[in-house]
Amino acid sequence: MLIHNFKITLRSFQKSKSSFIINILGLSAGLLCTLLIFLWVQNELSIDRFHKDEKRVFRAMEHQRYANGDIMTTWSTPGVLAAELKKEIPEIEYASAGSWTFQHLISFNEKSLRLDGLYADQDFFEIFTFPIKEGNKDVLLQDLNSIVVSEHFAEMVFGQEKALGKTIQLDKESAYKVTGVFYNVPASSSMKFDYVLSAEKWRKDNEWLRQWDSNGPRTYVKLKENTDYHFVNEKISDFIKQRNEGSVVELFLYPYADAYLYGRFENAVLTGGRIEYVQLFSIIALFVLLIACINFMNLSTAKASRKAKEVGIRKALGAHRKSLIQQYLFESFFLTAASIFVAIAIIPLIIPYFNEITGKELSLTFNANLVFGLLIILLVTGLFAGSYPALYLSAFQPVKVLKNEIKSSWGELWARRGLVVFQFGLSIFLIIAVTVVYSQIQFVQDKNLGYKKENLIMYLLEGKLSGGQNESFTNELKALPGVINASVSGHDFIGRNNNTGGLSWPGKLKDEVVLFENFRGNHTLIETMGIEMKEGRSFSKDFSTDTSAIIFNETAIRLMRIEDPIGTKVNLWGQDRKIVGVTKDFHFQSFRSEVSPGFFILDDNVWFGQARLRGDMIAETIEAIKKLHEEFNPGFSFEYSFQDENYDELYTSERRVASISQYFAGFAILISCLGLFGLASFTAERRIKEIGIRKVLGASVRSLVFLLTNEFTRLVIIAILISIPIAWWVSKNWLEEFAYHIELSWVFFLLAGILALLVALITVSSQAWNAANVNPVDTLKDE
Repeated sequence: MLIHNFKITLRSFQKSKSSFIINILGLSAGLLCTLLIFLWVQNELSIDRFHKDEKRVFRAMEHQRYANGDIMTTWSTPGVLAAELKKEIPEIEYASAGSWTFQHLISFNEKSLRLDGLYADQDFFEIFTFPIKEGNKDVLLQDLNSIVVSEHFAEMVFGQEKALGKTIQLDKESAYKVTGVFYNVPASSSMKFDYVLSAEKWRKDNEWLRQWDSNGPRTYVKLKENTDYHFVNEKISDFIKQRNEGSVVELFLYPYADAYLYGRFENAVLTGGRIEYVQLFSIIALFVLLIACINFMNLSTAKASRKAKEVGIRKALGAHRKSLIQQYLFESFFLTAASIFVAIAIIPLIIPYFNEITGKELSLTFNANLVFGLLIILLVTGLFAGSYPALYLSAFQPVKVLKNEIKSSWGELWARRGLVVFQFGLSIFLIIAVTVVYSQIQFVQDKNLGYKKENLIMYLLEGKLSGGQNESFTNELKALPGVINASVSGHDFIGRNNNTGGLSWPGKLKDEVVLFENFRGNHTLIETMGIEMKEGRSFSKDFSTDTSAIIFNETAIRLMRIEDPIGTKVNLWGQDRKIVGVTKDFHFQSFRSEVSPGFFILDDNVWFGQARLRGDMIAETIEAIKKLHEEFNPGFSFEYSFQDENYDELYTSERRVASISQYFAGFAILISCLGLFGLASFTAERRIKEIGIRKVLGASVRSLVFLLTNEFTRLVIIAILISIPIAWWVSKNWLEEFAYHIELSWVFFLLAGILALLVALITVSSQAWNAANVNPVDTLKDE
């Protein structure tokens, strides 16, 4: 029976090669999109799920509640929190502080490399599953100058030599001994690092890490077995408040493995995160595959008249409906399997470009999950695409078929029309969505940030520049012909990474806490960044008292309710400071957030350098800076980045979503056109005798083309009218996530509608033109 069905299927495809090719193209395109998204979704869902006892691993987080009602949720915590939690909370088995990723210059013999690492406590390797290859796990970070390195680190730095026991130089200053080697961090880890240093050493060298009123480090814990973390959260809620008078922090534990996908909080409520992209692309994959299946239905029913007599004869000869259904379902499964094969064959050619867009390292590896997924896709697609044609064709009655009395019902016609409306409605929706996302990204890239990000380079102060020589270097830097200005700061002006609530001012309410961003730096920081003054003055070496001066932004002054700020005294961390100026507001966060309050102070605790370059001398100026840097900081290469590129990275996720959506929207339109082609083919075939009669009676080719395209034009217009309100509502909700965003313009919707209509008309016109040019003799001779 199977062989019989296979032979009939091959004969059927040979008789209708054009339909077979179109079906293969449509289904392969749909399945290709589905498989790519499946690989991406599978990767996203696997992030941080490889850790042993993952359900017992948590990170400590804070809800910081402020007087204006705002609640900021952060995973920055005091550097001493981990040790205290482990000591005071019996349900916690392991606890470790952890830093963000640092990049240091690693030197061994004559070799120097920049690699990423972090600081952590001994328990770090008990909490997370980063298996140790060499070394004693119990004493890895016991020595303050110990370093635990990855296989990749060992290979890059030591080559074929044994890493354990070797001594390396960190930033040409401190010697660290390798006490362990761990296997490379998996690609499915959200933490990426090549070495781990002692957090105790970090705390020893930085006093602020030992204070309860300072945040920065991350805190990771592993609970004992059978511990309910909600119960622990009740116990630790006021843990920081009890140790820091005036604190507004509510401490809680959050599952570490969930944080990657579900990491966004708004006013202490979990509102989502990257899981929204997973859901979005899963829905897109479903719709694209659905469009491809609809095409198969349309093309199958469009050719029904050719198969009708075959069905009638087979039934007259004794074939049962069940066997016919099996035959047509077999065709559907065969076509789906062939399309899956084509899609799999294409993926290796496309996946490098897909990885470039998504920032992933995906590959098509046949594992149990992929095989199971392919089987599900084969089953669902085969049944969905083939069920309607199978039931429709097998239901033909032999007597009516052989008497040529088969007629399409209104229900069948409206079903096909509805499917075309659905296809193009979805395509128009995707076009509008992509246009809105790209316009918003362009808006945030072009909008004036309140400082000049163009031709501004940022570099890390390291080696001798991290000490007392940064001022001399900055002065020499400003003397270079292509440098307009230069400065140093403790802030990179990208995101909130240095804030404090330790500020008092006249009129401050009891228990009122406002979180201010701290932009510490030198006298030329404001001028180098191109930030404009609203009133007062900037820092100046002409005023020796500026070491105790402070400059706020507009938002800070508004929140403090100070009407005449210049000359007003405030108290920062117990020291009185006089306000000498107010800057205009400037953006240092994503446009999802409103401008936060901030202040500038003079402070030599700085990490970054900035230089404003002349736009016509960038290349030669950077070469001159490199030479100057080598003189001041021998052994350290000058590593820099342009601030406009750093700023653009804030919208990496949105840009990737837009790029991926753009391609899938193109696939959706292409597949929809194939569906429209199928319906046009069906209509032309059904009305072929009508067309012949109209031509005999004098109808022109132009009028016949208009007649055949008119129906499809109405369908696309209906799709436009349905999709535009939905697209407007979704776009509006997405834009509201940004504090600053574009206005939805009618141009987006008009252009999307016109584009869809043009594509549809071009697709249909080709079929209509062919039908209108058929010789009436050929269509009427059997009458």
